Amino acid sequence: MIKVLKEGLFSTIQDSGRFGYKNIGVPVSGAMDQTSAKLANLILGNDESAAVLEMTLLGPTLEFLNDTYISITGADMNPMVNKKKVLLNETLLIKKGDILYLANSSNGMRTYLGIRGGLNSEKILGSKSFYKGITKKEKLIKNDQIEFDLSISSPKKINQNFNDIKINRNSKIKVFKGPEFGCLDPISQDMIFNNEFTIGVNNRMAYNLVEIIENKIPSIVSSPLMPGTIQLTPSGRVIILCRDCQTTGGYPRILQLDKKSLDCLSQKVTGEKINFYLNKSL
Repeated sequence: MIKVLKEGLFSTIQDSGRFGYKNIGVPVSGAMDQTSAKLANLILGNDESAAVLEMTLLGPTLEFLNDTYISITGADMNPMVNKKKVLLNETLLIKKGDILYLANSSNGMRTYLGIRGGLNSEKILGSKSFYKGITKKEKLIKNDQIEFDLSISSPKKINQNFNDIKINRNSKIKVFKGPEFGCLDPISQDMIFNNEFTIGVNNRMAYNLVEIIENKIPSIVSSPLMPGTIQLTPSGRVIILCRDCQTTGGYPRILQLDKKSLDCLSQKVTGEKINFYLNKSL
């Protein structure tokens, strides 16, 4: 059991996602940075899709009520166990009564906490991922208690130096052309690939970009959407959909991120600059 002493800014339970229900309007959800979430599990010998804690910008303070092993990946929230600094991307032995402190992130947006054996939270529609309206909770709050596997057998040995793995901080975001990209005029197409964009307001549903692109494309019939779809609003706003995005929409779909670029984007904070470049492999 883990007790939440301080909740942090926005801490949730996430796994690989909730699939097969988009036809009834249920978002995929799951960890925003799938690579970091999988790494947190692989370090511990868990199934790579096991549920982890996802923490955003400011981490929680957690008390462990049982012995276990943990791992911390993704953005560096300067983690400490009992006020002693611990490293990312390593197996950490936790004893009953230990307190994990996670502070402000110093190099990214989201940090992941893996627990040996995974978390024993409720699975709904095939996933433990938090999502308002699907799960009982939208986020963790003070005094919540989280169950985990009480087995404390040593994690499997994996022949890889995980501490060499860093989160992707590249400013170049790889994209594919979306269904309505060809409807953009040449000047707007050129602007997309030859200008910087600034990260604006963002959350698990979408990242909004500050810069405006002239949009002469009429609204489309409501069409399927997925994480990584880039929409262009009538006012010229660029919206990059994320893991909790809606399943259909009527704004033109001008671009699509690949999985690695979506992971990269998930670690970007407000005010950071990005560039789009076209994946020409298709």
